[in-house]
Amino acid sequence: MQRSLFTAVSGLRNHQVKMDVIGNNIANVNTTAFKGGRVRFQDILSQNIRGASAPQLGRGGINPAQVGLGMSIGAIDTIHNQGSLQNTGRLTDLAIQGNGFFVMSDGINRFYTRDGAFSVGADGDLVNASNGFKPLGWAADAAGNIDTNLPLRTLNIPIGNRVNTRATENLVLGGNLDALTAIHPGPPALPSHTAEVIAYDSQGGMHTISIALTKTASNAWSWAATSGAHVMTAGSSGTLTFDASGNLTASTGGPIGFSPPGVAPLSVAVDFSGLTQVVGRSSAMVRSQDGFPVGELESFMIGNTGVINGVYTNGLVVALGQVALAGFPNPEGLQKAAANMFQISSNSGLPRIGGAGLEGRGMIETATLEMSNVDLSVEFTEMITTSRAFQANSRMISASDDLLQEVVNLKR
Repeated sequence: MQRSLFTAVSGLRNHQVKMDVIGNNIANVNTTAFKGGRVRFQDILSQNIRGASAPQLGRGGINPAQVGLGMSIGAIDTIHNQGSLQNTGRLTDLAIQGNGFFVMSDGINRFYTRDGAFSVGADGDLVNASNGFKPLGWAADAAGNIDTNLPLRTLNIPIGNRVNTRATENLVLGGNLDALTAIHPGPPALPSHTAEVIAYDSQGGMHTISIALTKTASNAWSWAATSGAHVMTAGSSGTLTFDASGNLTASTGGPIGFSPPGVAPLSVAVDFSGLTQVVGRSSAMVRSQDGFPVGELESFMIGNTGVINGVYTNGLVVALGQVALAGFPNPEGLQKAAANMFQISSNSGLPRIGGAGLEGRGMIETATLEMSNVDLSVEFTEMITTSRAFQANSRMISASDDLLQEVVNLKR
C-alpha cells in the first residue's frame, strides 16, 4: 500500500511538470519564432518480487515478477520544427526559411535566435529593439566586397550619413551615323555629329565630354573628345572604320583623359561597338557611363542570402554587409536563455557560421517573421490526457488511503 502511495506521488509530480510545459507552450502561442517543448516520461526502479528461471527437467520457465515504483521525466525536448511565416511589410523583419539561427551579441556574449524582428538603432546598427541584442555579420569594404572569412561584427546602415562617388571609367556609344553624310577630310575637319555626356571625377565633380564625329572618307570616320578648356591626353581621339554593310570593323584611340585640378586624372575607356553606319538620321549618342556624383544613403534592401544593399540618392547600389547564420549539428541540444535566445551547450555541437543557403543553412525572407510552432489542437489534447492522468494518480492515493484505513480498523 505504501508503494502505491509513493508511485502515485511520482505520477502527480511529473504530470504536473508536463502540465507546466504545456502551459508554457500555450502562453507562447503568439511569441515570435518560439519553439515548443514536449515531455517524455520513463519508468524508474522496479522491485523484484521473484526472479526468472529457465526451462528445465521438462518444466517450462518462469517469468520474473516485478513491481514498478513509479515514473520520472526522461526528457523535455525543444521541438525545432519550422514555424509558419507571416509577412509584416517591415524591411528589417527577417525570417529563416529552413535551418539556422541568427548570431546575436549583447556586446560580450554570443546568442542564437530565430527571432528576426530587427530595427535600425540610433547608432545605425541593426538591433533587436526588445532586448538590445545586435545581429552579427560581415561588413563590406568601400568597393562593396564582402569577405565572409573575416571576424563577425555588428551591421551598420548609416541612413543619410554616408556619401559615395565613383569616377567615370567607361563610356558606351550606340546609335547610327548617316552613311550619306558629306565627307570633311579637313584640315580643319568639320564635325558631322557630336555626342555629349556628363562624366564624374573622383570627388564627384561633373565634366561635360563632347565627342565630335567627322566623316573623313567612305566608311571612315574620325573622332575627338574635348572637355571645356581641359588639355586632353593623346588617346582622346582616333578613327572608326565600317564595312560595306555598315558594321563597325575597327576603332582606334582611347582612353579619353584629362586632369581636373585637385582630383585624380580621368581616364575613360570608350566602347564604339554599338555604332552603325547606314542611311538614316545620325543618332549616335552615349548610351551609358559608369560614374556617379555625390550621393547619400537613402534606403536599403536585404536579399535572401542576407546581403544588405544600400541605395544612394545618386542611383548607386552598393553592398553594405551580410547577415550571418549559424547551423548546429544538434539544435535540440541548445539551451534556452530567455528573450527568444539560445546558448551553446555541451550537447549542441559547435556552430557552423556562414552565409544563408550554404552548408545546410536556410534562406532569409525579408519583411517576414516566423511565428511560434505551437499547435493549439495538439496542446489542448495533451492537456486533457495529462489532466486525466493527474486525476487518476490522485485517485490512486485516495484508494491507497482507504486501504490503510481498513487496516487501521482491524484493531477495532
